[in-house]
Amino acid sequence: MAQYFEAHPDNPQPRLLKQAATLLQKGGVLAVPTDSSYALVCHLDDRDAVERIRRIRQIDEKHHLTLLCRDLSELANYAQVDNRQYRLLKLGTPGPYTFILDATKEVPRRVSHPQRKTIGLRVPDRKGLLLLLELHGAPLLASTFIPPGETEPLNDPQEIRERFEKLLDGIVDAGACPQEPTTVLDLTTMANGGDATLVRQGRGALGPLGL
Repeated sequence: MAQYFEAHPDNPQPRLLKQAATLLQKGGVLAVPTDSSYALVCHLDDRDAVERIRRIRQIDEKHHLTLLCRDLSELANYAQVDNRQYRLLKLGTPGPYTFILDATKEVPRRVSHPQRKTIGLRVPDRKGLLLLLELHGAPLLASTFIPPGETEPLNDPQEIRERFEKLLDGIVDAGACPQEPTTVLDLTTMANGGDATLVRQGRGALGPLGL
């Protein structure tokens, strides 16, 4: 049965989010609000928790999972980034964008794409989630919370509680959030002088990125 944390959307209580961070460090899977929709998150190095996320969403190993980072300096530990890619990343962070980049050796093989060795990374623009990342002390592995067989992500914590509390360890309720996934951009195509490739148009507009 999931623990339920009611956090203020603008001034989240550190005490509550510290309890949520403790659940993550013990191998828990949590539903948390982002600046695009709710997401499932877990500790990066926990194999069992990663597999639980895949089972809840019914996705296979070829589906990109995303690393949620506090800032770009943290992102550099997990992705290979050149100057052109970095300039674009600065324009899109924090914000509702997921960037696909070549993974470094710091990323466990089981969470990178099995054929391409890439990873999705993003820096969210949501106060409570950034505080949770700070309290956790490391990036979190995440997947947009789209239920199996559905196309729209979840944005209502009460609905998540009613439908999924037996499958989760915790739910952070900071109110409803946008019901739209992130815009996904593949930046690996920039490595040889190409342009960023749009994989999915979501909440993040392309104009602010100069695309």
